Amino acid sequence: MDLRKLKKLIELVEEYNITELEITEGEEKVRINKSGYLSQSYAAAPQYYQTGTAPTASVPINIANTIATETEVKPSLPEGHIVKSPMVGTFYRSSAPGAKPFVETGQAVKAGDTLCIIEAMKLLNEIEADKDGIIKAILLENGQPVEYGEPLFVIG
Repeated sequence: MDLRKLKKLIELVEEYNITELEITEGEEKVRINKSGYLSQSYAAAPQYYQTGTAPTASVPINIANTIATETEVKPSLPEGHIVKSPMVGTFYRSSAPGAKPFVETGQAVKAGDTLCIIEAMKLLNEIEADKDGIIKAILLENGQPVEYGEPLFVIG
């Protein structure tokens, strides 16, 4: 989609106080959302080919347009050492359902202390702290899927 068209769409969204606008043009799709997210052109989903219609605008809100790429804007992490997942699997904060979590936010840990378990292919893998410090943030919920390299904890 041409930059002039994109600029015109943003101006229309501001002028008519539209909260969200999604336009599909051939294989390209643009989504403008006043809450701070914009997905740039990407292949249109199959449901648009089936129905032949694109979503339209919704309710008004004050604008503070932020243009981002396809991924959503994520909140920034607290400063500190980030412990990342060494594998794909399921994140568990404790050794068993209902058991006390290995660590809590604000707790002091030493290198080698168990932080969590990641279950991968029916194997339970203990993830250990690789640095001494205080747990500043736990970034996942119990039972949540985790990807390789995804941040798990912030140690300060």
